[in-house]
Amino acid sequence: MKAEDVRALSPDQLADELLKLKKEQFNLRFQKATGQLENTARSKQIRRDIARIKTVQTVKRTGAPVQKAK
Repeated sequence: MKAEDVRALSPDQLADELLKLKKEQFNLRFQKATGQLENTARSKQIRRDIARIKTVQTVKRTGAPVQKAK
């Protein structure tokens, strides 16, 4: 999920997406523990998406200006 896409979501949609990603992360941990995890890169992708959503939630809550990467 791209940062632009995350910024376009409403606070309720962000909360829903965060919950969905955390559930997926939980399931991936179980798959890894049982040796059934096929796409190991997905764990890293989920972790970054969660961080991206939390960052955008904080920015929207505080009204801080967004700095774009150079």
